[in-house]
Amino acid sequence: MSVLSSRTGRDRQRYDDNNFRLVSGCIPYRLIKADEIEQDSTSVVDFVNKLEVLMVSSPNRHDLVFPKGGWEDDETVLEAASREAMEEAGVKGILREDPLGVWEFRSKSSTVEDECLGGCKGYMFALEVTEELEDWPERENRQRKWLDIKEALELCRYEWMQRALEEFLRVMGEEGRLRTEEETVQDSSKLDECQIDPCYCFVVN
Repeated sequence: MSVLSSRTGRDRQRYDDNNFRLVSGCIPYRLIKADEIEQDSTSVVDFVNKLEVLMVSSPNRHDLVFPKGGWEDDETVLEAASREAMEEAGVKGILREDPLGVWEFRSKSSTVEDECLGGCKGYMFALEVTEELEDWPERENRQRKWLDIKEALELCRYEWMQRALEEFLRVMGEEGRLRTEEETVQDSSKLDECQIDPCYCFVVN
């Protein structure tokens, strides 16, 4: 089975009005199944502890990063993030449309004298992984590894990616809180259905 090759070069690279190179990336994540941990989630903390994120190694380095790369002029920022996830990490999934944020940073190849050309603006998204490919374009140059949040924060190469991961944690924590509240309301509703006489129930339009 043939594997798509990674895009190379910057002929189609997007830049903003300040000549910042536009970059798009994502934090691939998954929820550990209930039977793979000691107990089911009963709080926001438990929900967050069930999260794992996928990181990849950089070529010729041992530290880890999240998939990201240049946003090109023939694709949307969401398409660019999904493409980078497939090319660098070999994963596909459901990409959340709202970005975790936008971070400005210096390219590793830039110099002090070349500050404008080294400036980048990175858009980061959350990607719920639904498929892991056995073969992908950059498999020969990258290792991928699932980590819990604490491990990812410790091993993440770039400070701006750490900030993105912290925002991801905040967003997912809020989602966990809402899930917990919904489950509590549903459980209360079931209890009410058993204890309240139907004649006392009514609907307000």
